[in-house]
This record gives sequence, structure tokens and C-alpha cells, in this order.
Amino acid sequence: MIHPSKLAFDIDGVIADTMALFIDIARYEYGISHIRYEDIKEYSLQGIAGLDELIFVQIIDRILDGNHSGTLNPLDGASTVLQKLNRKHRPTLFVTARPDAQQARAWMSETLALAPDSFEIVATGSFDNKREVLLGKGIDYFVEDRLETCFTLSEAGIHPIVFKQPWNRQPHPFREVETWQELESLIIMD
Repeated sequence: MIHPSKLAFDIDGVIADTMALFIDIARYEYGISHIRYEDIKEYSLQGIAGLDELIFVQIIDRILDGNHSGTLNPLDGASTVLQKLNRKHRPTLFVTARPDAQQARAWMSETLALAPDSFEIVATGSFDNKREVLLGKGIDYFVEDRLETCFTLSEAGIHPIVFKQPWNRQPHPFREVETWQELESLIIMD
């Protein structure tokens, strides 16, 4: 069982269904309809056949600055578990590779109905910078969907928990969860 004070979470692909939003923006704003969620086998979307580099960058920029017509939804169960966690343990730590936390902070408050003082978001601007933040905050466990980051964290003594996604199906030695309910069963909630 994991104590909440020793646990932190990634945002995109763990809490926020960012890949679904990416696909929606590609489809409805750029007319690209061949991308399916289950076909995304790598974290980097740049390798998707037929996706122009400029369009890729534009879609990512729109997601990061919140300038899109689609809705960024939470993954099933994320809101319920995080609300339950925040009733007993505050603040919950989120560490993201996003360059800025402002848009994510607003999304967490509005969409997940989390009180602004119940969580902290650290935007590192890079996947590689997560390790230092987590070590500095005394975090032992981190829920992440990007396997490359999991390996880096593991080398530093942090125990990654892989949130199962189509892009992280390569072999790995880490604990894995498929749902937020499964993740909740690993956390001391009392």
C-alpha cells in the first residue's frame, strides 16, 4: 500500500485523456480521420503515418494553450478517486512535462472539481526534469504513461506505476494499472 504523501501523478495520459483530444482536434479541425486511439503504439505522435509535422506542432500547441474546440476529458474514474484522495490527504502532487501549469491548474479545478488549495502542479517543461522534482519532494511512487520516463525514474530510485495505454505496451518491469479503480486499491485512503 502506498501512502499518498509518497505518491505523485503525471497529468496527460494518466488523468487527462489528452490523446483523445489530439485525435478529435486532428479530425474536426484538420480533417485527418485515419488516427485511432488504439493504433497509437508510441508516445510520440510524430511518427503517425500521414501526419504533417507542422500540423502535429499546431495541435500540440492548441492543447497546451487551451485554444481548441474539443473537450479535454478526464480518464474514467480519475475525478472520483482524486476527489476522495483530496478529502483526506492534501495537497496532491502532479508533475507534468508541460511548459506551463496555468492551463492544467484551471482544468483540474473546473473539470475535476478539485479545490485549488488541494493540489500542486509542477510544470517541468521536459520529461527528463520530472526526476529532480520528484526526488526534491520526497516522492517514492509516480503514476506515468510514458515508458521512457518510467525507466529514468526507476534508475533514480523512484517506483513508477505505469498507467496502461496503447503506447506503453512494450515489455517493462514496472507495476501497471489499467483503471483508476485499480490504482485506488494501491493507495492508503484512510
